[in-house]
Amino acid sequence: MLRSTFRFAALAGLSLALTGCNAVSRLSEVGSPPKVSKIDNPAQHHGFRPVTMPMPMPEHPQQAANSLWRPGARAFFKDQRAGRIGDILTVTVNMEDEAKLNNKTTRSRSAGESAGLPNFLGYEASLARVLPEDVSASDLVSLSSEHSSVGNGELEREETVKVSLAAVITQILPNGNLVIAGKQEVRINYELRELTVSGVIRPEDISSNNTVSSEKIAEARISYGGRGVISDLQQPRYGQQIFDILFPF
Repeated sequence: MLRSTFRFAALAGLSLALTGCNAVSRLSEVGSPPKVSKIDNPAQHHGFRPVTMPMPMPEHPQQAANSLWRPGARAFFKDQRAGRIGDILTVTVNMEDEAKLNNKTTRSRSAGESAGLPNFLGYEASLARVLPEDVSASDLVSLSSEHSSVGNGELEREETVKVSLAAVITQILPNGNLVIAGKQEVRINYELRELTVSGVIRPEDISSNNTVSSEKIAEARISYGGRGVISDLQQPRYGQQIFDILFPF
């Protein structure tokens, strides 16, 4: 009895180790919708680190004495666009990717070799003493090979993502570029959708309504996914995933 209990505990511990913290989190949410994470400082996340990139020589702004216009301002009044750490701006993600590939490969190869020894100082008649009787001296070696390969490949992909979310300026680089990071979570019943975006933008690319499009973000990292009941049904079980990784055939 004690041995069976020990085996059961070992199997349970191994299962928890394989599934990781995600399984523990999912077990804690049984019977309730996924929990929305709390609002926190993106710069204090576990994997956060400041961005470092090659910088050009800084340019000192020219001073304009007795002028009503500020250097770099786009309007007569104060510029309301984001430009300092902690300011918020809107990122519009509009991606429409479409790709279609069609490849066809056909290969064919054939080869043949033959060799004989009809005359060799008269000793060819003595081959029957060494080799079987049905061996012919004129046809000692005969080789042939044939190889053919046909391959067809076709790939067709179409993706469309259109969404907007607010991001926060987390860092200002020495050349004036801005590092942004944003995260959005939407829970509908028992499904939680997550959208994250981060990257580097130029202040000049921020429009007058304080928005920037995703194609103007350098080193962009955009992630759109979710978790919940529907995602669990669409994802293979842990055992099947491990089996697909380890099984060689």
